[in-house]
Amino acid sequence: MPELTLYEALAGLFTSAFVSATLFPGASEAVLLTLVSRWPESIWTAVAVAAVANTLGSMTSYVIGRFFPKKVSSRALDWLAKWGGWALLFAWLPVVGDTLPLAAGWLRISWFKSLIFIFIGKAARYSALAFGFAQLF
Repeated sequence: MPELTLYEALAGLFTSAFVSATLFPGASEAVLLTLVSRWPESIWTAVAVAAVANTLGSMTSYVIGRFFPKKVSSRALDWLAKWGGWALLFAWLPVVGDTLPLAAGWLRISWFKSLIFIFIGKAARYSALAFGFAQLF
């Protein structure tokens, strides 16, 4: 079996990170760390790809939330009611994090504010993960 190229690995990371941000399960962290271990010189590119794709996946949930006719997770609504768009910094968290963008869309929080907060949180998480992992080697 031929070895993957960096570009193929980045495309796989993009797909995994996008899917991981939706309500579907994914393994973007494992894909990111595998890519960083194989191509350590591409750590910034890998973090950027993962953060952008994961943000786009969350924004897909945001758009779905705009058209959602019923209430979404009460925990997510509580967080957003208390903290506003700032709660979206935690859209990377397991379980509740997936519902935060959905709730933000349902509550009609500004799409631009949502995009910025989601991206910052996800970029910080992927950066901490990738650079923390890189320190092990």
